[in-house]
Amino acid sequence: MKQKFEYIFIAFSLLLLTSCSSSDDPSVDEERPTININYSGGFPQACEILERGESYTFRAQVTDNLELAAYSVNIHHNFDHHTHDDQGAECELEATKEAVNPMIYIENFDIPDGTSTYEINLSINIPDDIDPGDYHCSFSVTDETGWQSRTSVDIKIQ
Repeated sequence: MKQKFEYIFIAFSLLLLTSCSSSDDPSVDEERPTININYSGGFPQACEILERGESYTFRAQVTDNLELAAYSVNIHHNFDHHTHDDQGAECELEATKEAVNPMIYIENFDIPDGTSTYEINLSINIPDDIDPGDYHCSFSVTDETGWQSRTSVDIKIQ
């Protein structure tokens, strides 16, 4: 029994020692990428009004200290008045309502290897037959090591 306990103790000690790492390792990426839509070419801005049947170019600047990997754009209805934790501006919302035919756009895209600064530049058509009202436009970016950042803005589609 004593010998079994010694093997368990040695195995546990080895596991504990090998699982420790140095936080002084300069190769460890501890920074999230950033997303910026608040610049002269950024679109959409908070409270922007988009028209059904029109195409728009959605733009955001994304950066990372090492290397970017991918981004996504998500447009979804806000008929229930939910919020996202990073929304800065508060827009006037219509009354809550049930979605009948809302716009739902969710697409993921790769960013070229070796890129640390990138401008999202994506043409999106707003269909004619969707429910008008309050929507969110969310941008998400992931870096090569898996860190992710997101930002959302309220928009209105009419």
